This record gives sequence, C-alpha cells and structure tokens, in this order.
Amino acid sequence: MSMNSTARYSGLQALPCVWMRGGTSKAAFFHAADLPADPASRDRLLLAAMDGSDLRQIDGIGGAHPLTTKIAIISPSSRDDADIDYLFGQLVIGANRIDYAPTCGNILAGVAPFALEEGLLPCADGETRVRIHMVNTQSLCEAVLPTPGGKVSYQGTTRISGVPGSAAAIELRFADVAGSSCGALYPTGQAQDVVNGVPVTCIDNGMPVVLLRAADLGISGYESPAELDAHDSFKQQLEAIRLAIGPRMGLGDVSHRVVPKMTLIAAPIAGGAIHTRTFIPKKCHDAIGVLGAASVATACVDPATVAAGLAVLAGGEAVSVEHPSGEFTIRLTPQGDAAPAVALIRTARPLFRGEVLLPRG
Repeated sequence: MSMNSTARYSGLQALPCVWMRGGTSKAAFFHAADLPADPASRDRLLLAAMDGSDLRQIDGIGGAHPLTTKIAIISPSSRDDADIDYLFGQLVIGANRIDYAPTCGNILAGVAPFALEEGLLPCADGETRVRIHMVNTQSLCEAVLPTPGGKVSYQGTTRISGVPGSAAAIELRFADVAGSSCGALYPTGQAQDVVNGVPVTCIDNGMPVVLLRAADLGISGYESPAELDAHDSFKQQLEAIRLAIGPRMGLGDVSHRVVPKMTLIAAPIAGGAIHTRTFIPKKCHDAIGVLGAASVATACVDPATVAAGLAVLAGGEAVSVEHPSGEFTIRLTPQGDAAPAVALIRTARPLFRGEVLLPRG
C-alpha cells in the first residue's frame, strides 16, 4: 500500500490505512502486519492516528462520534476454522484509550471486502464466503458477498436504515455467539433481574445488552437521541444501573468500558417488533448496533424477559427492531435448546485508501 507521494513528508511516519463504511459506522482498517506487535506500542500509534485525546479529534482522522471513531485490525487467521482474524477497537473519545472488550457487527460488514480487496484471500466468481474470527469475543461469523467475475461488487439494491442510497448486500451469519462476552445467554442466570428497583433483562447473543422498559424509568422511549442526551438525571439513573449490573454479568467494573449496552424498549410504532433507544454507553445511539440488535431480538422471542407485553411478533424467523433512524431486521433460526442462530444483511464500501501521516517517535 506504500505511496511514493509520502516522500514529500519526510518528517512524518506513514501508516497504511483504508477508511471504510461498514453498515451505519465507519472505521480505519489496518493490516496487523503494518502495526507494532507490542499492544502498548500499537495503541500509541493508533491513538496518534485517530487523535484519542481531543473531543473534536482535530489532530487525527477520527470522526468525533462513537460511530465514526472505530478501528479494525485485520490479518490472516490463526484458526483452522476461519480465514481472517478481525480485532475491533472502539476509541473512547477524549479518554485517549481504545476499548477492545466488545466487537462491532457494523464494522464486521467491511472485513470481507477489505480482505478480498487487499489480497488476503482470493475472490470466487459469483459469490465469496469469508469465515471471520472475531478476536474480541473468540466467536465466528461467515460473511457472504457478491463477487461477479472474481471482483467485489458494491453496487446493488439493498437499503439499510441510516445509510443513503442502496448497495450490494453482505449477509452475516452467526451460529454460536450466545455468551460471547459474558459466558452465557443470560449472564446473571435468569431472564429478569431488578436493579435499583428497575426490572431489567441482561442478555448476550453476540453483544452484552441490558434491556429496560422505558416507562419504568419515567420516559416514553420515543424521545429523540438529542432529548435523551440532554436529560441528565435520567442518564445518571441509567449509568447507576449499568455500573451495578456489570459485575453480575461477569464483566467486572464497567466504569471504563463500553459494555454492556443499555437499551430502552417500548411498544413498536412503525410495524416492527419492538422500539428501542440504545446507549453506547453514555451517548444515545442514532440507530442500534448489529449484535446489540441481535440480543434485543432474542429477548423479544422469550416471554420471560422484560420485552414480554411490548414485543409484537409477526411469526417466522424475522424480528424487526425499530430504532431512531429506521429499523433493523434480524433473522433468528431456532437451534433446539440453544440460543437461536443470528443472520442479518448489511452493506459496506471503502471510502479511501492511503496513508495516515504521524509524527515520528
């Protein structure tokens, strides 16, 4: 990926990078081979590239928003059952650190196109399947994408909420993500708990999520993200619940972590199964994360959770999760007594390919 143009910037270090949209998020994609092997040295380099210390990220390429300040580190997989290793990093804006605890299903949609375009794997003619090892959670995903003529295609008719226009569909299939971060589908051992007087459901079918009925917190659940972000007393109550339940979910002290995600639920209003507002963890999401939606959908089909009485199920395997900018359809396939398998459709495309220029040393 080296570019001769960097000879004009001899006082700076050039780091190869591809900026990609995956689903409703954006991330800087890096080859693991281009980064230091030592995690501390690697993170210093990445924080300098993104600018982790400033809320505007004015001295880096970060997008000054949690959804556009993400990192993907890609390499050939060390596992026999996978083709690609995907290490996800969520840069915590202003805190100058990277959280590697969760994975990201939106950015996951960009992993297969990146791997194929960068020559880490060959493209089949027509359709290519890429087995991805999500390093953060030690779980697997199979991405299926169109590759007519042995080349990745980005044009198509698939539309997803939160992204303008249409693009080629990328199907993400997850067979065994239950308990990927917490060790069990219901990390506390039950489908409902009461925390600070509020009933909650703690669930992990790909992402640790705490579901709460909005009405139990004195709000409707239909407020805009901006309205909820400005509601300080409500956010303090929500964060107190998150801090209290984190250790009971097996996540330890979560005061400096971006999991669990807190998701408010209310009755659907646009023909879906449930209406949501998700916090990541202290700012209200403009949509909902991929694997967070999978966990919410899984709770909707279990009558023992706090979603009972709110969720409207149409039958079949599709569960539509409403969010502030549209809806997210999750396909849940029963697996006997195990948690349902998850599949969903996303789109992705590369936005630029080049080098991030950094101070040396």
